[in-house]
Amino acid sequence: MDLPVPDLPTRQAKRRAVQEITIHTDTREILANARRDTERFGLDSYYIVDVDAHHVELDSWSEVLAHIQDPVLRYNAQAIARNWPYAGNLAMSNHAPGLTMQDVAGRIPHQAQLAEAVPPIAGEHRDLTLVRRAMEAMSIDLQVVFPQPMLGIGMHPSAQTETELVLAYNRWFTSRILPHEPRIKTMLALPFRDPEACLRTVREFGDVPGVIGFLVTSQRQAQVNSPGYMRLYAELEERGLPLGFHAGPDYNMERAVNRFLSVHALSFVTCNMVHLTNWVINGLPERFPKLKVVWIESGLAWIPFMMQRLDHEWLLRQSDAPLLKRLPSEYMRDMYYTSQPMEVTDMDLLQSTFRAMKAETQLLWSSDWPHWDFDTPGRIAGLEFLSEQAKRNILGENARRVFGLP
Repeated sequence: MDLPVPDLPTRQAKRRAVQEITIHTDTREILANARRDTERFGLDSYYIVDVDAHHVELDSWSEVLAHIQDPVLRYNAQAIARNWPYAGNLAMSNHAPGLTMQDVAGRIPHQAQLAEAVPPIAGEHRDLTLVRRAMEAMSIDLQVVFPQPMLGIGMHPSAQTETELVLAYNRWFTSRILPHEPRIKTMLALPFRDPEACLRTVREFGDVPGVIGFLVTSQRQAQVNSPGYMRLYAELEERGLPLGFHAGPDYNMERAVNRFLSVHALSFVTCNMVHLTNWVINGLPERFPKLKVVWIESGLAWIPFMMQRLDHEWLLRQSDAPLLKRLPSEYMRDMYYTSQPMEVTDMDLLQSTFRAMKAETQLLWSSDWPHWDFDTPGRIAGLEFLSEQAKRNILGENARRVFGLP
């Protein structure tokens, strides 16, 4: 028996106006919700330091290439940029094609380009305006700015080219960007395949205002415990300058996995897992006890895994790590970690991770802006299991202490 169909009123779907975010949308509009978080959590009363943000150095690549010191390499690079179609922003770099997958097939366009209108300011680079807009929107007091594609420079096929490009970028950034905005800080990349060049880099740039540490780009085949690096670590320790390890993608991993999601989930973590293992097991915390080490952009979920795994192995084979006087996890609790991308799918696990790593004193908030998976300060401020003081520490006070900030 068929039931009668009720006579329902007909309703027409209505199209509602929705703001479309494009590569031309103003940074402050993209980050409008971050501004609402500021009001919701009272973040204007916090001291907030963003320990990991980025600009796109390839947008200024011709300027960077002009700072290459080797005249032959500089000539070759500029010739490639001038003569090859579309090579103007890529010449001599090892820009990975897979980086273009980060915008989720165009659905997160600000990852691809920040092409918003920026009025010219005499003598200033447009990146200064872009950084200031992000800082304003997220209520940031100081922001540590890194390059983007050059974070993969450790996989460059030429060690000489890696060294020259790293040093050229450092010279460009410390002359073109850093002097014009005291709220911008940086940890300059080290030409890590050349230990002597690393040492010269620290001595050349270590006293430059705004340089608050130095950086190893973590995607590379190098053992951080190699004897050639010991003078570098001693120099950093003596100067009181932290050493960071910034994770990055490894697109060679696509031979084993078939999605960018998988590459991003694994390779941003495995590179720092390798370097941390070599750092701890070879006793570098004992050799350089005052050197502050910061692990950047690997998230947090890997930390308790590494603590348990290394502790387990060390207790069975202490003769393999004779310099260690404590459990590997105890050395790890003395290190520092940036928060992004913070895994928040299970709050109980996240709280346990915070407790295991002593997050109240060791965690440094980072946005990773303008990357597709960036985090705002509200990500920390909204964690109910944190005390008020813990939130303040993570959002800025820990960074103030680690980097000696005002």
